[in-house]
Amino acid sequence: MRDKTKLVVIKVGTSALLGEGDIIDENYVSALAEDIAELKGNGIDVILVTSGAIRAGLAHLSLSDNFSLPFIQAIAAIGQGILMRIYESAFSRHNITIGQVLLTHEDLASRDRFLNARHTLLALLQLKTVPVINENDTVATEEIRFGDNDILAGMVSATVSADILLLLSDVEGLLDREGRLIARVDSFTSELLSLAGPAGKWGRGGMKSKIEAARIATSAGVNVVIANGREEDIIQRIVLRNEPLGTFFPASKRMRARKQWLTFISRPRGRVIVNEGAMRAIVEEGKSLLPVGVIGVEGTFKRGDVVRVICNGREFARGLSNYTSDELKLIKGHHSSEIEKLLGYKGYEEVVHRDNLAILPT
Repeated sequence: MRDKTKLVVIKVGTSALLGEGDIIDENYVSALAEDIAELKGNGIDVILVTSGAIRAGLAHLSLSDNFSLPFIQAIAAIGQGILMRIYESAFSRHNITIGQVLLTHEDLASRDRFLNARHTLLALLQLKTVPVINENDTVATEEIRFGDNDILAGMVSATVSADILLLLSDVEGLLDREGRLIARVDSFTSELLSLAGPAGKWGRGGMKSKIEAARIATSAGVNVVIANGREEDIIQRIVLRNEPLGTFFPASKRMRARKQWLTFISRPRGRVIVNEGAMRAIVEEGKSLLPVGVIGVEGTFKRGDVVRVICNGREFARGLSNYTSDELKLIKGHHSSEIEKLLGYKGYEEVVHRDNLAILPT
């Protein structure tokens, strides 16, 4: 862990929130608020990412969960208010104000909206509040949803440059094939992903989404711990006492914020296929992507959209395109000096400038 922790993102899953009868355990929420109050008393800011809105709505209406998407969205709208009242009651006992933030992937995939979300979250922290974030299930569809609040928490921790992301569930951490706790993970391998089991009864992504969240966060310079949210004083023991609990994923070197967004949060709109020479120039020499290195264009995108950069079938970078897909089809394979003749106007020399390119971690 870092010597001085200043900002922690805590994600609590539905499985950790539920008590007997699969309803929100208000005693657990009270204990959670008390732990967060203790962190704030030690000068640590906290952002809380919570699940549970759909489950709260189902319980309130005495319904099962077998509904189509529009009904689930409506139930989430009911449950979100109930969930926030529970949190507000718990935090008010410690004179802590909370601020509700509902997000979809589209809110962060757009660079402008990403910056707006970041500024709002940081402003809420400056106001000494605890931002309480949930995916906006009321409007999210399969195309725009994060898929799991673990992924949302990973993106949020990268967005605000947190020190620690704490993923709380109903398991003690990542287990090996013999059921033993893996205390530390230093690399994200296919073998690691194979250890991730299916989601639980009320979770969407299970351990697989937690590993993906850890990959996002650690690459953004954030330490990550997956732990059992039901263990007594788990938050204080990990954050304040630095006890080696759960599974620890150490942070990598922190990326620049723009590179973080390009790599993990943006939503690519198309694919630019390049030759090996262009890939070497980008990866090994830090060069921009020029039209001469482009051999194929897939999908439809506008100027300023994020595109995947592909070589030999593998995505190795992402970047902001200076050209539309139609324009790029006309100039691909040509030298930059030919752009004006091909398009009828003088454009950029680069398809993607190096400042707007992010190399994906291997």
